[in-house]
Amino acid sequence: MTRHQSVPAPAGQELWLKRYYFARTAFSALWVAAAFTVGQHSPVIGTLLLVAYPAWDALANYVDASRSGGLGRNRTQTTNVVVSLATTLAVVLALTMSMNWVIGVFGVWAILSGLLQLGTALRRWKSSGAQWAMILSGAQSALAGAFFIVQARMPMPPSISNVAGYAAIGAFYFLISAMWLTVSQMRGKAA
Repeated sequence: MTRHQSVPAPAGQELWLKRYYFARTAFSALWVAAAFTVGQHSPVIGTLLLVAYPAWDALANYVDASRSGGLGRNRTQTTNVVVSLATTLAVVLALTMSMNWVIGVFGVWAILSGLLQLGTALRRWKSSGAQWAMILSGAQSALAGAFFIVQARMPMPPSISNVAGYAAIGAFYFLISAMWLTVSQMRGKAA
């Protein structure tokens, strides 16, 4: 096999990724719905949602890395776990200051986690399908992070809806990847 040929992922790994991407979609969709409804009207629930989002990302990356060869083989995801856990703590601290600080923390996190997601997708490019959507998602996350940092410096205080829009776009990319893998698997069975 030449260096430029793809090495397809085992069928079990493709099935895992499909389930993982659907789970990420479902969580984000529920989180977004909660953020746009009760999260805007209840400060306690809004706070819990803001803390839960990076914590969920840490857990999701940990589980995916563990199921995909272990933390040692998946350094971008292992780093993402650490970054997301640190972000969870930083959000808790920022919530004691202002929403501007919270959005600033989310901005830094979106940049770092987006670049790490992009790195993970590039690593998986030759072995797993649907990575083009994960590459776009990672790049979009990094750009959104820069926008969050700009928003954090504005006099108008941001709200949880700023983060909810970001999460909704992330859910869309995970859904695209999950659907892409589903269709690819159906075509593989038909062939």
